[in-house]
Amino acid sequence: MNYASADPAVLRHFQRLSRWPLGRWLFARIVCFNAPYFATIKPRFSELRPGLCQVSLRKRRAVQNHIGTVHAIAIANLCELAAGMLMEVTIPTTMRWIPRGMTIEYLRKAHSSVTAMARLDKSEWPQAEDVAVPVSVTDTRGTEVVRAVIAMYVSDRKTS
Repeated sequence: MNYASADPAVLRHFQRLSRWPLGRWLFARIVCFNAPYFATIKPRFSELRPGLCQVSLRKRRAVQNHIGTVHAIAIANLCELAAGMLMEVTIPTTMRWIPRGMTIEYLRKAHSSVTAMARLDKSEWPQAEDVAVPVSVTDTRGTEVVRAVIAMYVSDRKTS
């Protein structure tokens, strides 16, 4: 795929910081500074490149529900973050994106930390359009616990 026109700034920061000890932690903090709500889940990025974003959250009391599993809304937040960061490094700099909706299936209880994987096999952006970004969330054993599709509206920066 040709992602030559994708915004390299965010990706460049991730790649540069990933080489340092605690660099990915620092990258996540920068992301959370720009979008403060994501700080509630304390995300950990493990992979970020055009067409793919992998980010996780550690199971801890702040993201648990009353039965001791990872709260569904924390997982939904993780899905939106994964899809958003994927779009940030995938679409051309002449385009922008905004989430329009989310369809989410809670398949199993998340008894452990979870990892979201957003993938998008699209490299052509000829006009404004809705794009469906699939996200799969797995637990530490690799069992899929949530499946989501984030609807993103991608448009030209100048006209919309």
